[in-house]
Amino acid sequence: MTMPELPAREGDRPETGPSVPHVQLTQNSPDEIRQELKRWMSTELPGTVIRPSEISEPGSLAFFLDGTLPPRGAVLLPPRLDAEFAHVHSDGSLHLSLPIEDQRELVAKGWGERHPLYSARINVVMLYGPRDDEEIHVARTVIEASYRYATGRDRVVARAG
Repeated sequence: MTMPELPAREGDRPETGPSVPHVQLTQNSPDEIRQELKRWMSTELPGTVIRPSEISEPGSLAFFLDGTLPPRGAVLLPPRLDAEFAHVHSDGSLHLSLPIEDQRELVAKGWGERHPLYSARINVVMLYGPRDDEEIHVARTVIEASYRYATGRDRVVARAG
């Protein structure tokens, strides 16, 4: 497993669309929480390029590798499977790629679900949109695991000095 054990998510799972586009229908992120998560992702994932998603709904903020290839065995988001590793939807939920052990943890603890088209070639899971500051911490943990899976390295935190 590449991420620490997650706490159990409070409350019922949100309703999500049963097919494509796979979106979160209830318990959406408040706008300020969604904007905070996007700001963090835009500044804290070195070696990534931000642009429109190749697979998601219009307006989704997507994160791609900067031209380097993922580690051997990593399967990122379609269609290319080696470039886009995460995107944030307008409802605050995310689709991302994770190793199987982290997928199991995410689903078991109530933080997300597999995409309706999930398969060995479509390694996409949904992380439910964070609802408050405490849930942003969990979302960051999951996003960092996706980043590690896609890049083969830990996110480097800049220190003031």
